Amino acid sequence: MSVSKRTAAVSEITAKPPTARARAGRGKLTPAEIAEIFRRFSAANPEPKGELEHTNPFTLLVAVVLSAQATDAGVNKATRALFQKADTPQKMLALGEDVVRDHVKSIGLFRAKAKNVILLSEKLIREYGGTVPADRDALETLPGVGRKTANVVMNVAFGAPTMAVDTHVLRISNRIGLSNGKTPLAVEADLLAKIPPEYGVPAHHWLILHGRYICKARKPLCPECLIRDLCKFPDKTPD
Repeated sequence: MSVSKRTAAVSEITAKPPTARARAGRGKLTPAEIAEIFRRFSAANPEPKGELEHTNPFTLLVAVVLSAQATDAGVNKATRALFQKADTPQKMLALGEDVVRDHVKSIGLFRAKAKNVILLSEKLIREYGGTVPADRDALETLPGVGRKTANVVMNVAFGAPTMAVDTHVLRISNRIGLSNGKTPLAVEADLLAKIPPEYGVPAHHWLILHGRYICKARKPLCPECLIRDLCKFPDKTPD
């Protein structure tokens, strides 16, 4: 497997399959309950935003590629200076791999990621006139870009109702009763089928933020959860 494809694969497998125990004993949410969950998310946070800093579709793409096995905060710290120097494929290519690598060396897998940033910049210039394509299949042909990355770019940059399934989305979808899927692709299909269309664009932001700050892996903050009465998780933390 090439460096670029291996790095893209890393991005896709960071969402670990839930254990059998994590899936066992879960009730299924009804369509009405699902609609109410997202109505509450919408009321509490009408315009959710991703936490990766970017200025255009290209810098978003680079930031998401860099975010595999890294925190958004860590990526933001590394890319602020980088994006001041290079916010287009042409400028990024002009910087060169060594300079890009020096900027992102605080991020895990930084050597492979820096290589992919240069390779995807080259391909964007060569095949797309330096423009990030608004097409998931085209995005997935870029070095370092897997389905999750492509879904994020399609959603955030182009307003498409995609579902990027990361660790948080996979975990809480099983936990609260949105999906019993064992893989990111299975959970993605469930969510796209079940979430009301009017919430299709912001839904993955709400789920990521809910998993990151409230429905945490080891000790979910159930007393603070605005969907506690609807959630099917049987082991809720007490008040």
